[in-house]
Amino acid sequence: MEPKVDQKKSKLALIDYKIFLPALLVIIAISVLFAANGDAALNVLNPVFDSIVNVFSWGYLWYAVILVAAGLYLSFSKYGKVVLGDPGEKPRFSLFEYASILIAMGVGSTLMRTGMIEWASVANDPPAGVEAQSSASLLWGNSYAMFMWSFQVFAIFVMIAPAMAYVLHVRKRPLMRISEAFRSIFGDAFTDGPRGKFLDIIFLISILAGAAVTLGLGAPIVTYNFAELFNMEVTFGLTLAVTIIWVFMFSVSAYVGIDKGIKRLSTFNMYLAGAFGIFILIAGPGVFILNFFTETFGFLLNNYVGMSFMTESLADGSASHIQTNTVFWFAYSATWAMLHSVFAAKISKGRTVKEMILTYLLAPTLLSWVATGILGGLGVHRYINGDVNVLEIVNNGEPMAAIPAILSSLPLPALSLIVFMIVAMVFLTTTLDSTTYTIAAYTSTEDMSKNEPSKFLRIVVAVIITTLALVLMRAGGLAPLEVVAGLMGLPIIIIQFMLIYAAIKMMNQDEAWINNVRKK
Repeated sequence: MEPKVDQKKSKLALIDYKIFLPALLVIIAISVLFAANGDAALNVLNPVFDSIVNVFSWGYLWYAVILVAAGLYLSFSKYGKVVLGDPGEKPRFSLFEYASILIAMGVGSTLMRTGMIEWASVANDPPAGVEAQSSASLLWGNSYAMFMWSFQVFAIFVMIAPAMAYVLHVRKRPLMRISEAFRSIFGDAFTDGPRGKFLDIIFLISILAGAAVTLGLGAPIVTYNFAELFNMEVTFGLTLAVTIIWVFMFSVSAYVGIDKGIKRLSTFNMYLAGAFGIFILIAGPGVFILNFFTETFGFLLNNYVGMSFMTESLADGSASHIQTNTVFWFAYSATWAMLHSVFAAKISKGRTVKEMILTYLLAPTLLSWVATGILGGLGVHRYINGDVNVLEIVNNGEPMAAIPAILSSLPLPALSLIVFMIVAMVFLTTTLDSTTYTIAAYTSTEDMSKNEPSKFLRIVVAVIITTLALVLMRAGGLAPLEVVAGLMGLPIIIIQFMLIYAAIKMMNQDEAWINNVRKK
């Protein structure tokens, strides 16, 4: 038996410190700076981000549409039939399990918030020519909430995955890193040298920042409902308690791995969320929700292209919520693109390129539309009936407070609040344990084409993310970090397009559409 000290050394040796330590030190330095100077940092960062968004708003819109087109091209061209792994091996997960994992990773608890109250932000600030708080603005609001979780955002999430999955499962490169995919473009000297390390460090900084922001922004979804349930005030102590429970959940899930943790939580949450949706339809205004969903869906189809390209260049005054939020939404989603794609690549062994891309484009989109139709329809009904003045609550800067107010209007309000909290918590748990799993795999020195990332490393990552989030929440540095996360989407956009090219180049070099396809 090896001495205990050697076992510790072996665990520590699993971490590639050349990329892990620099990324961690940068994030700590940024967090300390923001914690000490949150307002000053926002005063500097917000104008920079706003300027970039204003100048390149048209570019972000085209960027998302081009990614959808690229995804459809890869899916329905000769590249779509390429198997991501050995041609004879079966996919690791069933289609339902696979889709559930991608949904939980892709939408997380954010869908619970946007589905319930995003329509109110649009109704208060509708597009030019639409009267605020009118019936037309409500229709615009809920259809836009659906649009947010549609093909563009999921194309942003998935389009690095073909290159990463091909590197890992077909070429069987040992390290699951962005730099490995660049080997086919720039050669060994780039990937194995300081430039490749720098690229991997940028990835880690982006993901650590985004994970801390997600935990910080996700906690209020639960704490506001918890406070309503027990008639308490929303305090940092309550947030801390909720976060500790959350961290325990996603640490355990990350520790036990994809099959025993992430997969089971994801599939369980699909059933629970479906049951909650049916409960709202039966116990709530089911007929109104179905009618409003039908009308909203038709409105979305009629206006989808217009929303996709809305710049409001001819509008008088400032841009509306739809225009500004869409650009921010795509910019912020770009920050998460590498994480989603690397994780999707890892779990897609045995899937074809077409199956991977279309599942990520379709499954989360359909689930999001149904969830938004039900949750948004409930909120709109409560507003127009005078039960809950959602627009006023949101307009006063307390959007999270609207969620428990809407849920409390249902029969069995306590049960509604509890189930909503559980669904939101499990969604965020699966998002964060997917994050810790991916970061651990990315920084591991083991062969990721054959092994799972170290459980020890997953827990280390979970502790780091939680500590960052809690410190920033307490010190008021979360908002500046959110802006930085949005800014980091800019270089990632360039990386995305280069990796789409890398995927095509590798498949062409190997003639994969001939040599790596399923036998009929």
